[in-house]
Amino acid sequence: MNQSMTKKLAIAATALALVVVLLGAFTRLSHAGLGCPDWPGCYGFSIIPTENQDIQIANNAYPDQPYQFEKAWPEMVHRYFAGTLGLFVLALALLSLKSENKPTRAHSFGLLILVIFQAALGMWTVTMKLHPGIVMSHLMGGISTLVLLASLSWRYATEFRSAISTSGKESFTRLTVFSLIVLALQIVLGGWTSANYAATVCFELPICQGDWFANSNFITGFTVWGHGADNYEFGILDSASRIAIHVSHRIGAIITTLVLVFLSFKLIRQKEHLILKKFGHLISILLVIQICLGIFNITFQLPLFNAVAHNGVGAILLLTVVLLLTNLLQSRKTIADSLSVEEN
Repeated sequence: MNQSMTKKLAIAATALALVVVLLGAFTRLSHAGLGCPDWPGCYGFSIIPTENQDIQIANNAYPDQPYQFEKAWPEMVHRYFAGTLGLFVLALALLSLKSENKPTRAHSFGLLILVIFQAALGMWTVTMKLHPGIVMSHLMGGISTLVLLASLSWRYATEFRSAISTSGKESFTRLTVFSLIVLALQIVLGGWTSANYAATVCFELPICQGDWFANSNFITGFTVWGHGADNYEFGILDSASRIAIHVSHRIGAIITTLVLVFLSFKLIRQKEHLILKKFGHLISILLVIQICLGIFNITFQLPLFNAVAHNGVGAILLLTVVLLLTNLLQSRKTIADSLSVEEN
């Protein structure tokens, strides 16, 4: 397979990874994370049980968790898509063996290792009954898979070259790295909010429960391990702990907004590179959409479609900043010649 086909496979895998992230958000937000009490099958079946006799077998096997089709299908569809994505990543890793570009091979096999670990996290999510630490790690792993696939696709699409000259690149790189760290931390906070069912604890704007800090317990709210519960579905934390998590996410959103606004302003204001202006405009648009979705989540009390979209746009925003950083870090020197040895 030549480089063009490998590039198309990487792009297809990136699109599939975005679908998997959205399906994961839908599964989590529709409370279907334990729609199948076992793994990798569903009530012992490789496909979703639909026949009456199969449903009876399922209920007999798991009497404490009766079969519910409306929860089983989102979980299994998510698994099917995630499994398919794993095959795509495996193919990309094997194809990278033909490349003489060592970073490409490291990137591809790093992705493969991440996806294998993601499968383990998916299993632990079920077997550990939606433990918040595992759920958040699984979410972060899915988003990391998406951005790494997008970065690999970008490298293939641009033939490992940057369209940006070296002048002024260093300052933009530092600012982009800082913005990426802030945004990633905010997404982690969002994942922790979702994993602990803290998104619905506050429906007031801008202040939560009349006082952001008086009713909050930050120590318990951010204790990742040691709760000792048998089942974490719908959360086990008290109101004060969930308020602390929710408040932290809101404060993080304010900080992240300020940082990304500054990054966008700097990108749009520079006059040398059109591609940086485009990144600046795209980040600005995505940021406005994400803020609106966050406000709608609060004012309309977490409607499912809006909440899934909030997860999706957050992932795309992170992906955009990662691609900006990828472009800044790429060497301007063409190394496509080193890839020409791949079989056509």
